Amino acid sequence: MVSDAPVSLIPAAGVAARAANLELRWMDDDLVVELARLAVRGVHDPSRMPFSTPWTRGTPDEIMRGMLEYQWATRTAIGPSRFRLEYAVLVDGVVVGSQGAGAKDWSVLRTVNTGSWLGQEFQNRGIGTRMRMLMLDLLFAGLGANEVTSSAFSDNPASIAVSRKVGYRPDGTEVVAREGAPATLQRFRMSHERWQDVRASHRPHLGGPVTLEGVTALCEYLDTVSQAR
Repeated sequence: MVSDAPVSLIPAAGVAARAANLELRWMDDDLVVELARLAVRGVHDPSRMPFSTPWTRGTPDEIMRGMLEYQWATRTAIGPSRFRLEYAVLVDGVVVGSQGAGAKDWSVLRTVNTGSWLGQEFQNRGIGTRMRMLMLDLLFAGLGANEVTSSAFSDNPASIAVSRKVGYRPDGTEVVAREGAPATLQRFRMSHERWQDVRASHRPHLGGPVTLEGVTALCEYLDTVSQAR
């Protein structure tokens, strides 16, 4: 199975980021199942939809199946032209949510878009802010990103508040389809220079120094694949 493959074959599997009791960890099959079960227990108020793709709608089996299929598909979708990295978020060893990052034309632009979610039972504890800060360290200090972007629907004030607290700059709006109706997305952007200015303010929230693992191997893999093509 892919989850049992050597890290040398799937370098993203060896990547991890930690700060105090918070960890971003690559998802093996066991963690994917834990994450799916967490999603079934609830991610948001059923009367609203914070995601462009309504993956949280459906029966428990449909939600779990969709989660498994999506996470399995992302494992090998990694290269210099396009990648999607998905990591489980753990607090004190307990899975609380997911933090992902996707890039197009990475070898040229070095721009990444992030997305994340927390199980409802773990919301309103400051975890969303901490995991976003930790992901920024992984992307900027670890992978050498030039810019990191994020977005949230205008009726999702919690996500917008996290972006502002972390230090993102507003980057305009756009209207997209959401469950058959138009909805406004607010975009945010963090440059490498901006991150260098605000990262010191992140440390008290993270609770300690950041430790990154496996990023050198992933960077070398992306560079090697880029040169081969």
